[in-house]
Amino acid sequence: MYRLKNADFDAFLVGGAVRDLLLGVKPKDFDVATNAQPEEIRQLFGNCRLIGRRFRLAHVHFGRDVIEVATFRAGHTDAQEDHHNEDGMILRDNVFGSIEEDAWRRDFSVNALYYNIKDFSILDYTGGLEDLEKRRMRIIGDPEIRFREDPVRMLRAVRLAAKLGFNIESETDNMIQEMVSSLHAVPSARLYEEVLKLFLSGYAVPTFKLLRHYGLYEQLFPGSENVFCYEERKHPLAMLELGFENTDKRVAQGKPVVPAFLFAVILWSKMQLNYEHRRAKGQSGFESFQGAARETIVSQLSEISIPRRHTTQVRDIWNMQSRLDNRKGKRPLRLVDHPRFRAAYDFLLLRTQAGEPLQELCDWWTDFQVADEDTKNTMIRKVRSTTKPPRHKKRKPRRTDNSENADKPV
Repeated sequence: MYRLKNADFDAFLVGGAVRDLLLGVKPKDFDVATNAQPEEIRQLFGNCRLIGRRFRLAHVHFGRDVIEVATFRAGHTDAQEDHHNEDGMILRDNVFGSIEEDAWRRDFSVNALYYNIKDFSILDYTGGLEDLEKRRMRIIGDPEIRFREDPVRMLRAVRLAAKLGFNIESETDNMIQEMVSSLHAVPSARLYEEVLKLFLSGYAVPTFKLLRHYGLYEQLFPGSENVFCYEERKHPLAMLELGFENTDKRVAQGKPVVPAFLFAVILWSKMQLNYEHRRAKGQSGFESFQGAARETIVSQLSEISIPRRHTTQVRDIWNMQSRLDNRKGKRPLRLVDHPRFRAAYDFLLLRTQAGEPLQELCDWWTDFQVADEDTKNTMIRKVRSTTKPPRHKKRKPRRTDNSENADKPV
């Protein structure tokens, strides 16, 4: 900011960093707004890279840290120009303007606060300070127009409200409920990125509840939501909530979170239902599983573009659930060295916590993976000895003598 200022440009800290600092929260990242255009920013910073087409930005790199620098934007006056599509969604947003114009085109009032390094003041053009004090999420301008410009703003409203513990202002609230179906206009690849932000930011539990409240979760994961209507199924919702709770704990502890594991949890109940439908039609167990897994993932890909590297891991985690149940011979020894074993084991624990009767199996694998070689072999022998062999029907003895024909001549 001071380098921009010394070059006779205006520069302000803006957005979430200002909001979080005022709330006493450590900002995750820092954004800068300036009247310098992208090419001018690049001339000032040798460590700058320009990105984006829809929204031209400058990324200034300081080691592993990236400071996002955006030129003040102005609003558009004609929704039929080439920067909007026929539904009103913004395609390009590179009309530059003043700081006040920039404030009014931002999404939420609490994100439109500017910190001025010239006099260390906060500039507020949209009532963001009042909303911050009242802990209220309010979209700037006409909610219908703003959500039509970018339906992802509905997801952002929910994510920020969950993170900050804010209430969503009534007009914004009502319009989200009316416009949930507009999410279908958002490219599936972009929705994938938004889903990661929703569930991997450390506030997955309250975010999930708000998404379901507004009907947004159904738009993102229709198969998962539809399973909840089966009254006889008690585990899916409990498993989801436990999965999100564990994810939040890992984020809070600074532990890595694998997106594939989360997708495996979200889609598991739908995959099980598809499996049962196929078994009812007479398909074999293996054929039913492979078909159900493929059907579930392909159906979900029409909504969210999950990368192949994640869908492959999802199928591995699911497939290993049956392999964990088969503890005969050398299979357990091979399985415990499998690269997906830990994820599959954690998934098994989660199923048990959600109410599935798998505690004995969980305890066995918990002990087995830390046991020495002799103990492992003993555990495998015990499993073999307690497994009853299949029962075969006794064959009736073949009659060699027919009493009725015994005296008849040959």
